[in-house]
Amino acid sequence: MPLSQPEIDEVLEREANHDCAGVGEKKICVRIVAIADLPSRFGAFQIAGFWNNRDGREHVAIMRGNVFGQESVVTRVHSECLTGDALGSLRCDCRDQLEGSLRAIAGEERGLVLYLRQEGRGIGLLNKIRAYGLQDRGLDTVAANEALGFRDDEREYSIAAHMLMSLRVKSIRLMTNNPRKVEDLSRYRINIIERLPLMIPPNEHNRFYLQTKAAKSGHLIDGLTNDRLMEQGEPVRIEGMGAA
Repeated sequence: MPLSQPEIDEVLEREANHDCAGVGEKKICVRIVAIADLPSRFGAFQIAGFWNNRDGREHVAIMRGNVFGQESVVTRVHSECLTGDALGSLRCDCRDQLEGSLRAIAGEERGLVLYLRQEGRGIGLLNKIRAYGLQDRGLDTVAANEALGFRDDEREYSIAAHMLMSLRVKSIRLMTNNPRKVEDLSRYRINIIERLPLMIPPNEHNRFYLQTKAAKSGHLIDGLTNDRLMEQGEPVRIEGMGAA
């Protein structure tokens, strides 16, 4: 069941004056400032808006059912991708991963998508477009980021960890192919009890991108096609993990 209005009021009252030392190197402290219903083409959700005390970036949690204080919550941590998520770019698999996650979580009693405002693997929208230009000239995604003076992936997940703490989630089953995401969240003492792969069939425009993620960025992408998963949006649970 979703949060009732009295429960929402209780959460917002509790969070209104939240202040803390922050999490991660930048010591970012977040708090929940709004919760509302979010009916969608993927199912019925609620959305929680998070404010942070450092850079003004606003993040959201898309919630299926009441996740507060729960264990084993199916969770996707998704970084913003304007070109993929909103514009339907075929250069990446971001939109397919987001939609697949929402479809899968809609079938759960409870679940969670944390949508983080760290565009272009953390390098920002304009730099991502610059990187696209370099890729058009023959560089892969990693080499393009490095040519602009960035690491292959500038994202970090202290904010996601703090969001989970604010939601009081006790343990998660994390939907990801990225071992760095598992390591980063675990470093912040998020209890990840299982990794759920999220396999997306490639297209002619993103096949090399996906191969680069696997070869250079360490993403666990074994077998790049699984039409059944794409149609149903269901991750396959192939890897159990001990408590982190």
